[in-house]
Amino acid sequence: MHLARKSLRRARATLALGGAALGPGAALIDRELRRLNRDLSGLRDAHALVETFDRLLRSHTQADIRPLLLRARRRAAAGRAAAARQARAEDPDLGARRSLLRVLRAGLRALPWADLQPEHWREAVAASLMRVAQTGARARRSGSDEDWHGWRRRARRLSQQQRALKAAKLGRDAPKFDKHQIERLGEAQDLNLLLDHCGKRSPFGKPDRAALKRFAETELARQRERIAGDGERAED
Repeated sequence: MHLARKSLRRARATLALGGAALGPGAALIDRELRRLNRDLSGLRDAHALVETFDRLLRSHTQADIRPLLLRARRRAAAGRAAAARQARAEDPDLGARRSLLRVLRAGLRALPWADLQPEHWREAVAASLMRVAQTGARARRSGSDEDWHGWRRRARRLSQQQRALKAAKLGRDAPKFDKHQIERLGEAQDLNLLLDHCGKRSPFGKPDRAALKRFAETELARQRERIAGDGERAED
């Protein structure tokens, strides 16, 4: 499911490279891809939570924290399995989603890709670069979870657009983006996801919930401080 959502985001990022030059059909397809991606967000979050614990277990070997992470990982894995069962019950074999994807894929192929000119994708990349810079500055300034999430989304889209241009053997002169920063932004967002699961409806027991919240808050603050510092040095 994680790979499916990643492919949907890549398709939307590629569509954005063409913009209005691809015609009104592109906006309709983009809207449906966005809706489908959001529809899968619950499954993605369940999977991302397990992956977050896997990553934390690889990087934290301390005897005082590993039992907590292992217990939480087992709870998260059980939640992921339950989410998958529910999704299959509501849409057996994801048949409805597969049918929609076939229609959208046909629509994507029918768009006037041959009409795109270099100035179209260059303008799109320039706009993406500007948005990344703006959202990054806003996130560092405000510290807002929403702003940090926006920074991550903008940076990820820029990276996906550059990957699409590279695959098409275009954009050799397009500016490069630090892929490690995108990875760190993603890790920070996953820690924020962990915090979201430490509320009243948390799948974790009350003692573990409080301990996980303290741990995730400390890790998230450290990660954001590192990312913010890297961003400021890159701008100097």
